[in-house]
Amino acid sequence: MAGLKGKGEFFIDKDRLDLTERKAVEYWMKKWGVTKDQLTAAHRKVGKMTKDIAAELGKRR
Repeated sequence: MAGLKGKGEFFIDKDRLDLTERKAVEYWMKKWGVTKDQLTAAHRKVGKMTKDIAAELGKRR
């Protein structure tokens, strides 16, 4: 699945979230309206798949 290409050379994968990519974390934080701590906690609990993280946070993708 194609992801989003932002300014510069970073690439946001729409299926998986890598917490080391700051721009991707900021994108999902803004999209879901959550804090970095909430996003990190959900990532640790359910894994790196964005659909699982969204379900954990009560958001729909």
